[in-house]
Amino acid sequence: MSANLTEAFYQLLRLSLGLVQEFPVDTDADMWRWLYQTSVRQSLTGVCYQGICLLPDEKKPPMEIAMQWVSVAEGIRGMNELQYQEAARLTQEFAEKGRKTAILKGQANARLYPDKRNRQTGDIDIWVEGGKDSVLALLPNHLKASYHHVHLPQNEQGIVVEVHFRPSSGNFNPFTNRRLQRWLEQEIQNTTAVEEGFNVPSVRFALMMQLAHIQRHFLAGGIGLRHVVDYYWLLREATDEDLFQVGRLLRRFGLSHIAGALMWVIGEVLRLETVKMIVEPDKFRGEWMLQEVMAGGNFGRYAKRQQYSLLRRVLDGKRRHLQLMRFDFCEVFWLEVNYWKTIVRTLPTRIKYRTLSLRDVPR
Repeated sequence: MSANLTEAFYQLLRLSLGLVQEFPVDTDADMWRWLYQTSVRQSLTGVCYQGICLLPDEKKPPMEIAMQWVSVAEGIRGMNELQYQEAARLTQEFAEKGRKTAILKGQANARLYPDKRNRQTGDIDIWVEGGKDSVLALLPNHLKASYHHVHLPQNEQGIVVEVHFRPSSGNFNPFTNRRLQRWLEQEIQNTTAVEEGFNVPSVRFALMMQLAHIQRHFLAGGIGLRHVVDYYWLLREATDEDLFQVGRLLRRFGLSHIAGALMWVIGEVLRLETVKMIVEPDKFRGEWMLQEVMAGGNFGRYAKRQQYSLLRRVLDGKRRHLQLMRFDFCEVFWLEVNYWKTIVRTLPTRIKYRTLSLRDVPR
């Protein structure tokens, strides 16, 4: 993609978020088509439509593109309303069972946007206190549990809920993850009730937890600009003390490299001033991250490797991990260890024992 097209999208995004008042870009139908498609790939269609509404008539996209854009944007606004209602209902339901809760990411982030109904929705993530066994006992219809959460069946309105019994999926590195999880377990106790009818964690918790979430997804597959915009609003919400306290723990929790990269991306795309960042921007890793963000889209779903055969995707993934060793050696090393442990764990029992100990399994 050309630098001019990419910068045009950044300009539209800044206008949509209220960071600038003008859109000094000469556009035509082809450019508007590309801008719309990019907003879809980055899961920012609803946000960018807000900027479209601010343009004078002569600068707005052609009618066909505008109608497609408004249709998607209105659907996003409607789904946000449903998710706010469901988040409030779940909060009340668990409160009646004597459980403390907090909405993570998603609707908690959306509240910080200029219009809380324009952020593209995903799942509802709700943390419930009590630990794994205790929380699962409350959910008779849950699906298979992972390390940190469990899915509930999709409801009639198409909403998927993830109930977290741990506050985060954390790091791949087990040593930094142990320290991170202990801190998150303590910090998530500091929740605040908001007017939307649910509880949100502290800004410090959100900054640290979502940074770990971004790191995990970036290394494993990819992230999109929606993650970047979410983090921008968290940084704007944070006090100087919040920024200092989070910044001083980054190295201990194995998050200093990803933090430096993300700060550079936020400064480059959204022009955030350095005094509002948790660490000095890292241009080397930041340029790397931004290139992957723009090429792969949200969660890397639009990366070229997704078009390959299964075997080639696996091989391409291994090649990418080797390259990412320069980004963060320790975290990628443990990502690979966890990958191969999972492969071994899911082998049929007979093959598993032959592979590990070269002995047969009794019939």
